Amino acid sequence: MDFRFSPEDEAFRQEVREFLQREWPQDEIGGAESPLGYGGGRGLEDIKALQKKLAQKGWLTMAWPKEYGGQGASIWRQVIYNEEMAYHRAPQQLGVGPDRVGPTIMIYGTEDQKAQFLPPIAKAEVIWCQGFSEPGAGSDLASLQTTAVLEGDYFVINGQKIWTSLAHVADWMILLARTDPDAPKHKGISYFLVDMKTTGITVRPLYDITGRHAFNQVFFDNVRVPKSHLVGELNRGWYVAAATLDFERSGINRVMAGIRSYEELVEYSKETRVGSRPLISLPNVRHKLAELKIEFEVGRMLAYRVASIQAAGRIPNQEASVSKLFGSELQQRLAAAGISILGLGGALRPGSKWAPLAGRIADYYLAAVATTIAAGTSEIMRNIIAIRGLGLPRG
Repeated sequence: MDFRFSPEDEAFRQEVREFLQREWPQDEIGGAESPLGYGGGRGLEDIKALQKKLAQKGWLTMAWPKEYGGQGASIWRQVIYNEEMAYHRAPQQLGVGPDRVGPTIMIYGTEDQKAQFLPPIAKAEVIWCQGFSEPGAGSDLASLQTTAVLEGDYFVINGQKIWTSLAHVADWMILLARTDPDAPKHKGISYFLVDMKTTGITVRPLYDITGRHAFNQVFFDNVRVPKSHLVGELNRGWYVAAATLDFERSGINRVMAGIRSYEELVEYSKETRVGSRPLISLPNVRHKLAELKIEFEVGRMLAYRVASIQAAGRIPNQEASVSKLFGSELQQRLAAAGISILGLGGALRPGSKWAPLAGRIADYYLAAVATTIAAGTSEIMRNIIAIRGLGLPRG
């Protein structure tokens, strides 16, 4: 089987690289890019400016149909873009609009919703966040307790969401709420589009282990949402959310970001000497790097498998969970190997002049803790693979 991309696709890859060399030069980036980061050392306004340029080139939503502001490009062209953006530690998007909200609305949204919400995403005019998890509903998401009660032309929402990335800068939120408290827990949930400027919404920051502010708690106190902002059928929002989660878990980003850090670790091992010998000549270092090289190739192929399903016009399910599980755990294996290879200096974070690789591995190690939790825990991914992929009975 020939896994090579076409000459046209490779030319596009080179175009993306040249764009990033001009617009996102690596030598100007301070600190490190973490698996949960949004642009490394760059500020929000720099990231927004880059998003506008990406939108102007049509890259932000290139695989979307042209009638919704996309280019109608192939899934594989989108994969190339995602690979290069992740490899160069550039934010391919800000928030969850292009890869989750847009595709979900295309499948389940009304024509009015498509007309209202898709063009601003394609133009990088809005930032979306995802209001799914709650303090008592993460892995068991269907246990969520936020409620939405229909009153006339509005749903009145009360409750709390947590771990909401970028809620403090987002314009809109996709939100799950319970609309039928008497129905089985998967059946009484609905999916809403919520304007973050609506009266009754309070956002409070949560700082992660690296000290970054990406997460938030969001509180809803009698928040009124027009019933026209219900996506899909009432009480069947769980199935809409499942599509959103599959889009979230299917990316190649986590693999390519890791490959960049892996290559830097290899170069460091070649250039650093232990006595008269290069570090990479030590058997334990050489063998660990060889294992990681193989694993990254596997991770890339698993992500390509998901892309091939999307290219065939189908929504990936257990295949996305396989890719997510392997990719997120691979990030942790890379982080642990990096700390081991760098020795005591590997614990030094960005800002220390003695930190090897500018402290990126230390930050990567801290941030990688969350990779097997965010977007679905490893345990949940294994359950999905077992039940939906292997046909095993529920435990």
